[in-house]
Amino acid sequence: MTINIPHTKGVTAKQAHVGIPDGTYEEEYARNGFFGGYAHLYRTEPPTAWTRIEGALRPRAFAPRELADGDFLACRRPYLFNEDCRIHFFAQSRAMPYHFRNADMDEVYFIHEGTGRLETDFGPVRYETGDYILVPRGTVYRFEPAQPTKLLLVESAGEYRFPDKGMLGEHALFDPSVIRVPTPEKTGPSTPVPGKEWELKIQRRGVISSVFYPFDPVNVVGWKGTLCVMQLNVRDIRPVSCDRYHLPPSAHTTFLGHNFVICSFLPRPLENGDPEAMKVPFYHSNIDFDEVLFYHAGQFFSREGIGPGMMTFHPQGIHHGPQPKAVERTQNVRETQEVAVIIATRKPLEVGPAALPSEIGDYWTSWQKK
Repeated sequence: MTINIPHTKGVTAKQAHVGIPDGTYEEEYARNGFFGGYAHLYRTEPPTAWTRIEGALRPRAFAPRELADGDFLACRRPYLFNEDCRIHFFAQSRAMPYHFRNADMDEVYFIHEGTGRLETDFGPVRYETGDYILVPRGTVYRFEPAQPTKLLLVESAGEYRFPDKGMLGEHALFDPSVIRVPTPEKTGPSTPVPGKEWELKIQRRGVISSVFYPFDPVNVVGWKGTLCVMQLNVRDIRPVSCDRYHLPPSAHTTFLGHNFVICSFLPRPLENGDPEAMKVPFYHSNIDFDEVLFYHAGQFFSREGIGPGMMTFHPQGIHHGPQPKAVERTQNVRETQEVAVIIATRKPLEVGPAALPSEIGDYWTSWQKK
């Protein structure tokens, strides 16, 4: 139980993230992400100024140079996973020769590169770079890339939802009217074809079964309702910002899963209205959530050595925050041009074998002064 009576002791800032006392580094120590009990600790050295880390608990980063590309299901090997979600990064350059239905989990795809067509029960989705595509559990679909496509996939054991926008109103972050849904567009034969079979592969409890039909299983000619495939491009998301205060990552939430969230970091003005306001992410200690950041495009101003297609993993139990000199680098920066996807999970993630060949082994040293 949290007793919400704030106390102030010793050398502190008057307000969080504004006017940090000279010679100190502010750390946000908080429960339940950024919504529970909290304390702001003012340290004389950054909590990431370590010299060594022994044991398994360390920040990790992955820089895949070659992605699995080939059979759709063979490529879906998780980089990170727990019982609530699985995070994949893979490629598809050829049309799938079969259809697929995930009976285990709901899915959100993020198109890192490429264009093409996603055939679904609800109709075709023509996708492009920067698209999120939400595929409800049980939907039949098939990818048909027009260009080689790189896909970030987050599977969810629970149903996806959009965040409650509260006092910001329904049109904040993105107007619901920008969400696109497919219209049936039948292109294949509408009746059985003697001697021909269509294969539908179904995943249930991690095991694949194949069901065969004498007709194309995507044969819906109309639909209505609230449960369907949905498409949202990052260019249509308008991030909230504050000219005088650095907002927490949760302000950029795009999808809610069961025990995790997916957020979008997008180009936005920095905190230019007060010279004492922080412009870089504050140090925090990951008490209740693991954090994964997938870097899509742009300039990642708080971190050097990070490029598009890379992924960082900051587990519960150890701090993270800006690299040394990040504060100085951003003094005259007016806006950020980064585009990134963050996945924050309440339950700890495991690193899958697919991620290990691309791991940057010395990533944890990137906070050391050089």
